[in-house]
Amino acid sequence: MSMNQSIVGTKKRGKIGTILLWIVLILVAVIQIFPMIWLINFSLVSNNEMFTTGLLVWPKQFRWDNYVNAFVNGHFLLYLRNSLLINILAVLLVLVISVMCAFATTRMHWKLSGTVRTIILLGMMIPIHATLLPNYMIYDRLSLTDTLWALLIPYVAFSLPQGLFLVSGFMESLPKEVEEAAIIDGCGVFRMLATIVTPMLRSSLMTVSIMTFLNNWNEFMMASTYLSSAKWKTLPFSVLEFTGMYASNYAVQFAVMALTAAPAVIVYIILNKQITNGVAMGAVKG
Repeated sequence: MSMNQSIVGTKKRGKIGTILLWIVLILVAVIQIFPMIWLINFSLVSNNEMFTTGLLVWPKQFRWDNYVNAFVNGHFLLYLRNSLLINILAVLLVLVISVMCAFATTRMHWKLSGTVRTIILLGMMIPIHATLLPNYMIYDRLSLTDTLWALLIPYVAFSLPQGLFLVSGFMESLPKEVEEAAIIDGCGVFRMLATIVTPMLRSSLMTVSIMTFLNNWNEFMMASTYLSSAKWKTLPFSVLEFTGMYASNYAVQFAVMALTAAPAVIVYIILNKQITNGVAMGAVKG
């Protein structure tokens, strides 16, 4: 009888523990999601309704015209095109350079392979904005300010260490016999990388692509420093279109921020499992 009671007590404690765990997870989820809820809420109200004492506002009328104003007067399509172009090019360059660097430092035997890899990985410790001033001086002397390269170079440079870390971790786990067989059959190094090694690195490359895209999508400090004309400005600049010297249209700015955040949120929601699995597998294999 006492044994049955102990089993029942254990089951009850297990259920209570599960309920408490779910409560904690729900609270954490609400805390994490609340900034997005707050952003969308304030993007659907008028400027006068924003200045309230509550965290959230129930609008008297949903102001969908804020999004129309943001889309039309915020140069949204131009800045979206620039953001997509710069980020896609950055992702492609990071993938190509990461694969080549990983192969050179893990498969090719030369004296400084480990040193070169360590130096590149040390880039993960340097904040991207720490190089803001020296980069600006270099770009100014080379006439690269207000060009595509002014953003592309630092985006690739600061995404490369993370890409090399993940790709080299995967590459070290691949069997060398496949590559040796390809070389014996007369396959060149570049052809082997493109047709044999790269397909086997598909999971890690997917993770690198997503993380590079998300890290650079909302970057504003470098873009505002290096760019002056609207030709290459990215999506975060849309917020400034509704900022005046004495007053700002805050409701439309919230709508702009919601539109700017939407692509990154959609990418993360759709590819969340690939990000988690890729990072976990890279850490284990690395």
